[in-house]
Amino acid sequence: MTMKKNSKLRGFSIHIMPYSEIRELTITERVKKILQLVLGNRVVILQGKLRPEEEIRLIEDTMAMVDHIKTFKGIELAVVDAHRGDAGFFLKMRRGIAQGLTGESNSLTVIGPASVVKEIKKDPSKIEVFFG
Repeated sequence: MTMKKNSKLRGFSIHIMPYSEIRELTITERVKKILQLVLGNRVVILQGKLRPEEEIRLIEDTMAMVDHIKTFKGIELAVVDAHRGDAGFFLKMRRGIAQGLTGESNSLTVIGPASVVKEIKKDPSKIEVFFG
């Protein structure tokens, strides 16, 4: 395949990030690391999920960047949890304690630049990512 020099087609890559890569980072450092990857036209697949306060911070920082970076259109974000709603109270409690101690879970989080990820559809057990 031959590409023209002035082609507007931009590539992207997928960065699979184990939770251990961000486990020891502060909220600010986690958000900064994720945003640097997304700004580099990478779709991040994170093992586990961000805490609610981290998601809020990521969205706030993204909104601030949209106003300051001309080519940045924002992010698309979705989380799927493999064990959502399929277990009894004690199993859910045990998983919650284990996740709190290790920070890891059977969840996956997909975060990508809105210029690459056109849509993310999710249901409790899967995520479909549409690129455009």
